[in-house]
Formats: sequence, C-alpha cells, structure tokens
Amino acid sequence: MKFKPLHDRVLIEVLDSDEKTAGGIIIPDTAKEKPQEGKVVATGSGARTEDGKVLPMDVKVGDIVLFGKWSGTEVKIDLKEYSIMKESDIMGITKGK
Repeated sequence: MKFKPLHDRVLIEVLDSDEKTAGGIIIPDTAKEKPQEGKVVATGSGARTEDGKVLPMDVKVGDIVLFGKWSGTEVKIDLKEYSIMKESDIMGITKGK
C-alpha cells in the first residue's frame, strides 16, 4: 500500500469487536456503545504550530488504539477498508490484552 496521511491524521485498520455477550446474545452494531479498537497502519508527520514547528505524533505504526464509533472517515485502499481520523479523535493506546 502506498498511502501516507497528511499532518496529524492517522490511517487505522478497524478491528472486529465481539458481537456476542458472554450469554450468547448477539449485539447489533446500532446497539454497541463502547469505543472501537483499531491498529495504526500509517501516520502523518504531525500537527503544525502557528510558528511552523511540527509536533510529533503520540501514536506510531502498529499501536492498537481506541476511538469513538463515529470517529473518522471510512475509505477503501487496495480493496481493504480503513478509517482516517485526526490523532485527537483517538482516545488512547491499549497496552496488551
């Protein structure tokens, strides 16, 4: 894939979340309220300040991150679906399972 997000944007591969409860009840997408999880595939160089300096990104390629269900824009690259969002839309980086 040849895609590099600009500035403070991040390309994320959305990971599937559990669609069943522990009791086996299937939860439709519209009822899910928890944040989504994804893997960072590519990052931009960082946000620019008013004086032109580049602020480095806090996330890096390979990080597993949490973000809001409606964050970002869905895109298709090489027949695979991704989400592009600003780094500020990411809630946090998960540290292991």
